[in-house]
Amino acid sequence: MTSSSIDVRAQVLEALRVAVNRPVEIDGHTQIVQDLGLDSLAVMNLMLAIEDSFDISIPLNRVAEIVTVDDLVHAVETLA
Repeated sequence: MTSSSIDVRAQVLEALRVAVNRPVEIDGHTQIVQDLGLDSLAVMNLMLAIEDSFDISIPLNRVAEIVTVDDLVHAVETLA
């Protein structure tokens, strides 16, 4: 992993912790909706926070493909 990948992962994990707003174990295989219990509004708020943080735009069809934390990190890395 490059240092920029580690930075992206760290920022994504922090955004997830803020979105969940409770202590929870999060790793690359964590499913954002199923494991973290985020509803659709929380997911959209998370995506908006990620977009603002990285100055990117995640297309809605791409959001639908994001299931795990690793999926989200990969999406950010490819769009940044």
